[in-house]
Amino acid sequence: MSADSHPTLPPVRLHSDAELARDALGAPLFARAVRLARWAGPDTRVGVGGELATDQLPEAAAVLGLDAADANSGGYASQAWRVAVDTGLVDVTEPEDDGGEGDEEPFGTAAPGEDLALVTSGAPGDVLDLWLAALDTVLADAAVPDLDHLVDALDAGGEIDFGRLDWNPGREADLLDGVLANLYLLTVTEGGAADDPVPLPVLAASMVVPNGMGEPTDAVLEQVSDAMMRLDDQFRQLEPIGLVEFRPVDEELMAESDDPLEPETASAADDEDVSRYGLVRLTSLGLYGIRARMLEAGVDAPAVGELAEKGADALLDAVSFYSENAAQAEIEQWLAGRELPAAAVELLAAARGDDEGGPLRRLRCQQALAPAGPEAEPAVRSVLDDPELGGLARVWLAERGVSDVPAPDPEMVFWLTVDTIAAQLAADGETEELPLLMESLTAHHAGFFEEVWRVEHPATAYVLEAMGRLHPDKKAAKEARKAAFKARSRRPA
Repeated sequence: MSADSHPTLPPVRLHSDAELARDALGAPLFARAVRLARWAGPDTRVGVGGELATDQLPEAAAVLGLDAADANSGGYASQAWRVAVDTGLVDVTEPEDDGGEGDEEPFGTAAPGEDLALVTSGAPGDVLDLWLAALDTVLADAAVPDLDHLVDALDAGGEIDFGRLDWNPGREADLLDGVLANLYLLTVTEGGAADDPVPLPVLAASMVVPNGMGEPTDAVLEQVSDAMMRLDDQFRQLEPIGLVEFRPVDEELMAESDDPLEPETASAADDEDVSRYGLVRLTSLGLYGIRARMLEAGVDAPAVGELAEKGADALLDAVSFYSENAAQAEIEQWLAGRELPAAAVELLAAARGDDEGGPLRRLRCQQALAPAGPEAEPAVRSVLDDPELGGLARVWLAERGVSDVPAPDPEMVFWLTVDTIAAQLAADGETEELPLLMESLTAHHAGFFEEVWRVEHPATAYVLEAMGRLHPDKKAAKEARKAAFKARSRRPA
């Protein structure tokens, strides 16, 4: 994360805690863990690590309604039991060491844990805390190499040779966290994946392909393919806890080639159903879970609505760095709990300032007041003579057809022009639309560049330099560059 105090991630829209808690209770793996916790009792036997005794796995699988003929049913039951133990849904008493005496393997006992009551009587936040603990267990399991790699790493004595395995638990966990962070960013970034699933090769490439690389080399494509297959295995494990919706890599595609992304196969990917390569999407619960983990790691991951109880200064400061749609959503929630006349006064006061962030605050203030009706008019009229807000006020009143709006003096017109362009540059950068805005703002003012460089605005020189690069009229662009030089020359070093 940057040392900048502003968030580097877009804000996420989260469902309510009540909705998320319902989703958590409906996640297949969590629901199984709850059922096994209710089943645990005096006859339940556990091993040294709290694992369910092997001969009890069939009964546990039956409790879960799993098909006894399914070879994986015992594994599903064992995983659900581990989640129940790790989350505190089950309390285990491990067997005591008898010093090697006796022929029978010692067993411990298990019973429903105190936290099991939270499933039915706890607040939504309690259920979500339990689910987050379950997610930690599943993520830890997903970071473990698959069985084939473990078998390959067995030494002559049947023990795992971790040197041959080349597995670092911390590194693998960090890599998985990085993948999920990328998936989160693709999901919350407007213009990115949004609600659409992300193709697995795209996610794998985001972790492997160096920034700025053009056409990937065969070696890089092979790394992407390996990463894709590892992710395919991991997302299969993460789907039952409700984190993602996942469509695995097509097994027929795997059979067609040992390398699903070898160059000739990858080049044909655009011509066939991309879903064959796997698709993944974070669920609403998944967005909540990954954000919670980011916050715990110290990452600034904002959520829409969390500014609703804060002042207008905090609101405008934060939404200045949001996209327009995200800013609008946050502003609407902030306004929803306030009387508009007082809110308008507070917004206008917070929009003042000659600091670098001032233009963008005023742009967001204008956005916040745009849907306001007559009840905001007194507050807007009160700033007509304000040198920083008078132009904004006149625009607002004119858009509503108010007839008695006093004409602005030239100095205010020039100041507002600089402020408007500075805000657009700060919000969106040098977009294709910006030159047209520059042209429209300067077209009706003869001698604009002969006067504008004198404007007492901290962004005057910066804006004029941008106009010198971007103004569509070459003569005006040249005049802007000259004016920028004058503006720089008159400001103290």
